[in-house]
Amino acid sequence: MKSGFVSIVGRPNVGKSTLINAIIKEKVAITSDISGTTRNIIQGIYNEEGFQIVFVDTPGIHKPIGKFGRVLNKQALALTKDVDVILFLVDVASGIGKGDAYILNMLKKEKIPVILVMNKIDKMKKEKLLQAIDEAKDIYPFAEIVPISALNNDNIDHLINVIKKYLVDDIVYFPTDMYTSSSLNFMISEIVREKLLNLTEDEVPHSITCYTTKYEEKKSIVNISVDIIVDRDSLKKIVIGKNGARLKTTGTLARMEIEKLVGKKVYLELFVKTIKNWKEKERYLVELGFIDKNTK
Repeated sequence: MKSGFVSIVGRPNVGKSTLINAIIKEKVAITSDISGTTRNIIQGIYNEEGFQIVFVDTPGIHKPIGKFGRVLNKQALALTKDVDVILFLVDVASGIGKGDAYILNMLKKEKIPVILVMNKIDKMKKEKLLQAIDEAKDIYPFAEIVPISALNNDNIDHLINVIKKYLVDDIVYFPTDMYTSSSLNFMISEIVREKLLNLTEDEVPHSITCYTTKYEEKKSIVNISVDIIVDRDSLKKIVIGKNGARLKTTGTLARMEIEKLVGKKVYLELFVKTIKNWKEKERYLVELGFIDKNTK
């Protein structure tokens, strides 16, 4: 048995969550066209005969704005330590820019193999891709360069085989039938947030978080309550929508997916609450799971 931990890092919106879902073949992390969708550290567990690979999907590293941004960057950079391999994910069409260079400069401090994963190759012609690979070789001493399309599941198996070369542990960290370490409550709250991300625009998604407050399983139904937290009353009205239409649609879409997750009928209640400037208050960052109260 070979096993190990692999951290997936990169700028926001390069496809980290889509990649981890493609590798695990389960929905481990929510996805959206909105930049900065992932906010928490999410583990996806890949199991194959003779191998267990624990993938860590991190928040996109970016120029932080405020306490919340600093917390997310700290989380992501912390996950570049004590792992066996780092997957540095870039959008191949955008190239390696200043934001990527900032991250690579941080990675230089760690003596950990860095595999450059060039995502979204479905959007680039082969000649341009080969040119991008050649240019990348001069930017950083990558251990490997692997072009993929996470969305189309292109070259994912090859990426997994490349990663296997760097695994050094012989411990089974998780039960082999387990595909994520995320709690059920967390996954439920993320499903609700994903539906909202896809139903709102502009600055709204960045001001929303969700928190499961009740999970009550009965014989034939599961009663669930989720709080949707916004940072100002004007956003509360947007989330609810005219005559409650947006909130109702969110609940319907989320309930359908949650029922597949839990394998039972679900009664889902959503409550929209305003907590002004929640992203700047440590109390709420701890309560909502962005800061571990035992390690902060």
